[in-house]
Amino acid sequence: MIDVRPSRQMRDLGVVQHGAGILTEPARAFDLPDERDEAERIVDELFAAMERIGQAHPFAKGMGLAAPQIGIGRAAALDQPSGDTPVIILLNPQIPVGSDETDEQYEGCLSFFDVRGLVPRPLKITVETTALTGETLTTVYERGLARLIHHEIDHLDGLLYTVRMLPGTEPIPVEEYRQTGRAWVYDGA
Repeated sequence: MIDVRPSRQMRDLGVVQHGAGILTEPARAFDLPDERDEAERIVDELFAAMERIGQAHPFAKGMGLAAPQIGIGRAAALDQPSGDTPVIILLNPQIPVGSDETDEQYEGCLSFFDVRGLVPRPLKITVETTALTGETLTTVYERGLARLIHHEIDHLDGLLYTVRMLPGTEPIPVEEYRQTGRAWVYDGA
């Protein structure tokens, strides 16, 4: 039996891989409600891609997918938290406030799924998104959900998690990563 690398599996499922220019370019925001049909079409494409990916690989910590990761340079992303929490749709997301309190946890990325990296992130973020009707919505996320959402917003800003890693820290091969199948751990949670 041929062992298929995780990155190849993701590429075969339609996920743009590390090195593609679209992953390092800021995504273009939607003019809502004028571009509502376009936003809905892209969100539908993201849901379809997440369905394919979720059938091929389990995600104990949740899964996120940004439009640039499926070759669309628009500011849309989905986050599927672990458990039964509904999918979070992010259109034109911004993080105006992040807590000074941070922690480091390992993250993976569908666009270079062969490695995991230790990434510091705020434990709490405030996120502003645009509703399809054009209104601005503000939501506060904490801990693992804040990490998951921050990761996808970084994608929309053209950033990969490796730019957030502390100097001198490098991603490790997925084979060395020993937390597969376990949720992130937070003190007092």
